[in-house]
Amino acid sequence: MDILINIVLPLSLAVIMFSLGIGLRPADFYRVAERGWVFAVGALCQLVFIPVVAFAVTLVFGLSGAMAAGVMLIAFCPGGVTSNVVSRLANGDVALSVSLTALMSLISILTVPVLIGWSVEHFMGEAAPDISVTKLAIAMFVLTALPVILGMSLRAIAPSFSERIEPRLITLSSALFVLIILAAILSNWHTLRTNVTALGPALISLNLTTMIGGLLIAAALGLTWREQKTISIEVGIQNGSLGITLAPLIVGATGGIPTIGLPSAVYGVIMYVTVIPFVMWLRSRKG
Repeated sequence: MDILINIVLPLSLAVIMFSLGIGLRPADFYRVAERGWVFAVGALCQLVFIPVVAFAVTLVFGLSGAMAAGVMLIAFCPGGVTSNVVSRLANGDVALSVSLTALMSLISILTVPVLIGWSVEHFMGEAAPDISVTKLAIAMFVLTALPVILGMSLRAIAPSFSERIEPRLITLSSALFVLIILAAILSNWHTLRTNVTALGPALISLNLTTMIGGLLIAAALGLTWREQKTISIEVGIQNGSLGITLAPLIVGATGGIPTIGLPSAVYGVIMYVTVIPFVMWLRSRKG
């Protein structure tokens, strides 16, 4: 289990983020300036709307302690490679999705350590572990930003090679994501079974509310239908693998994936149950 936490989980997340970086080009970041308003909508939804919904969910479903902090953790994590794939399936704006995912992954280096520090103290009280914001930020950089930068560098140096291996990396990333979720669930089966009746509906509510809310906000602000779909997906899909990987670092666990990581693992499963019919509905509408 120590090998899983200390080696397998961080390496798996690094591969997932590397696969994101290898699909990026500098032009993707130029779009941030060209489409500033659209990016602002997506960024504010992820930084403000999702955490507010998550906090409300913990109150409505009576979650507390590490479990509630875990729900907030998944809300603080930006969307991962999965959101880009889902945007493509929904006929959304894939360039917007990739650019927004990359941008928020970089911003999260600063936001996640601060926000999770507050969340853990708020929900866990005296049981809250001592969290070094600086150390967590460094870990975020090594686990997320650095692999993205390396992926982009490889893309710039060897574009043909990068294009050939990109599909395989995406497949590998998906497999690693499943592995991470299974490991988290199996290592905490008893705790999960005890809390699943509250945790399951809470996470379904979080997922559905953020997807629908993102769609409505984007529509109210006059974005195009493709942009609305993309914002909805980027807001509604969080990086569960990041949440699971950060959980042991937050509480200093070495002998198993802690309770605070369970919501991220369960979310990773539930997400597909809710997202698939939602994407089918998005595809059926012309906008």
